[in-house]
Amino acid sequence: MKYIDILRDGPVTFIKINRPEAMNSITDEMHSDLNTAFDDFSSDKNQLVAVISGEGGKAFCAGSDLKDGINGSYPRGGYAGLINRFDLVKPVIAAVDGYALGGGFELALACDLILASKRSLFGLPEPLVGAVALGGGLHRLPRQIGQKNAMEIILTSRKYTADEGLRMGFVNKVVTHDKLMDVVKKYCDDILKGAPLAIQASKMTVKRGLSEDSLKAALVKQESYDEFIKWRNSDDALEGVKAFSEKRKPHWTGS
Repeated sequence: MKYIDILRDGPVTFIKINRPEAMNSITDEMHSDLNTAFDDFSSDKNQLVAVISGEGGKAFCAGSDLKDGINGSYPRGGYAGLINRFDLVKPVIAAVDGYALGGGFELALACDLILASKRSLFGLPEPLVGAVALGGGLHRLPRQIGQKNAMEIILTSRKYTADEGLRMGFVNKVVTHDKLMDVVKKYCDDILKGAPLAIQASKMTVKRGLSEDSLKAALVKQESYDEFIKWRNSDDALEGVKAFSEKRKPHWTGS
């Protein structure tokens, strides 16, 4: 992988876009490489959290490399190997430092959490080059922050600071750039304290529940979700109660 770096630190997979000379913009080849990286993360039972970032401090990802051309043909996971990966049960964190524009912003929105440095900027400037944001931003933004805020971002093509993103609701945490990865690792540590199957069931119950017709339907149907059933029948579900009663830390096996 020429422009994608992968580091596994215990149960955390760090995926870094390493093309800073081009604002970490994505070529067709990189879509395939990112798809492979997320395939490997998804299938590795020992990897429980993924973090995606960009090299250089100037850009997380500035979207598609227009010089490379846009053929609109993406791998199974969609744009950047993640946009259409609706079956990924494990948490994914976007560590944004610098520009997250166009497809880069859409990549971040496809993650479960966005942790950003103060020098980060977000936006969907596609209309400025006569294009439309087709990597999920037009659909994820209104679902995540409401229609009015989403329409402002989509229709104005403006760039928004991390603090504005925090206020609007698409950024979870804003820190100085030198503290970003420390905060990312703290979030990973906190996630890893929970039983892996409980974390995965929680994530997918939220995702699937949002597609139900009503809150009532989501509550009724949650027990039929595959991840919910897998968690309920797991050894870890019993281990949590047992560890609590014995006043000790639980030992999660992910089964």
